[in-house]
Amino acid sequence: MTPVILLLSGSLRAGSSNEAVLRTAYAVAPDAQVDAVLYDGLAGLPHFNPDDDTDPLPTAVAGLRAAIERAAGILICTPEYAGTLPGSFKNLLDWTVGGTEICDKPVAWINAAAPGRGGGADATLRTVLGYTGAAIVEPACRKIPVERGMLGPDGLLADADVRRRLGEVLGLLAASGGGEVGRAQDGR
Repeated sequence: MTPVILLLSGSLRAGSSNEAVLRTAYAVAPDAQVDAVLYDGLAGLPHFNPDDDTDPLPTAVAGLRAAIERAAGILICTPEYAGTLPGSFKNLLDWTVGGTEICDKPVAWINAAAPGRGGGADATLRTVLGYTGAAIVEPACRKIPVERGMLGPDGLLADADVRRRLGEVLGLLAASGGGEVGRAQDGR
């Protein structure tokens, strides 16, 4: 059975470079011998309220958790806003804390920000994933800066090296059942 990697974008912006990274990962997934699923429900999630984190879950939240449950691993690409995660993406992650679907699930992220930027989002992501119990696959967490000129006419990243690196990340996530995977720790 081909492993499924869930692709989660932290951006709602049309033409987002983070979305382009994940759409490119989706395009190279067959070469990495994985199936990729691009989650597109970020905008439809309700604001997190612990009172609503009970059965029956809001439909959009149940769909998110089901997508996470089906996946062998998760690849995230999110921008940084005001030194941290965008509120909408933090909201998505908040909905995963009360469930067990992400616990011990291999997770990695791509930081597509310009050099010297995006560290706050990475740090916050690491902290929040610690609360969810996700297993961060350290070698799969990569900094791959994306500039507008790197996009081809199809909106995907055309650079062969970037595409190869995305394929490596997907492969690492798919194969991550062993020694390189560790449970995320708060502040790690």
